[in-house]
Amino acid sequence: MTLLVVRGDREFLVERGEELHTDLGVLDVPDDAEPGDTLTTHLDEEFRVRELRGPDLFDHMERTGAPMVPKDIGIVVGNTGVCAEDRVLDAGTGTGVLSAYLGRMGADVTTYEIKPEFAEVARENMDLAGVAENVDVRAGDLTEHLDDVVEEGPFDVLTLDTEDAPEVVERAPELLASGGYVSVYSPFVENARAAAETAREAGLVEVETLETIQRRMDFDERGSRPTTKGIGHTGYLTFARTE
Repeated sequence: MTLLVVRGDREFLVERGEELHTDLGVLDVPDDAEPGDTLTTHLDEEFRVRELRGPDLFDHMERTGAPMVPKDIGIVVGNTGVCAEDRVLDAGTGTGVLSAYLGRMGADVTTYEIKPEFAEVARENMDLAGVAENVDVRAGDLTEHLDDVVEEGPFDVLTLDTEDAPEVVERAPELLASGGYVSVYSPFVENARAAAETAREAGLVEVETLETIQRRMDFDERGSRPTTKGIGHTGYLTFARTE
């Protein structure tokens, strides 16, 4: 099992039995290291051992592009109610952060990534997240496999982060179980609108689009205000469900 060793703003992924070289000295990670342990380098600098959790995966997974950020993943989970044993069909795997979060929740995820090299990285990331057994990363364009995937259904949740999401949304009634949810992420409002209009035309209900904004607060001796740094807006999330 991969662990995280932390000292202030320094974080390193380690395996049990590994020798880690850092600017604070060499750290020998014992074979029986457990989360909560304190390890000491040869320079007597201490590191704390942590178990990897979702936000750690977001920070340390190998990137193949800009992944969906935790706040957006939270909105997807909260608005679809995805849970353990749900079957999720996903497209636009990318780094695989969303798939990893859902897999760690116990969902059975089938995810399509159009670029084979990105799909391979995503598989490695699923190994890191410990969800390789319940997240099936497939290389390919979901729109080219829809007829076959319909036969594999029904799915409980459909999550899309692709430009051609409306084409998949059109087939949502065939892909989803009764009451199943569609979630479409887009950085551009035009694609969000197209997904929403397609959902209504396809007979889906409870169609809504949300702009996702999050502002961090700064507290200092002068007062309190939203930070002027970092990302506020990330994109748009469109939700709909079957009857």
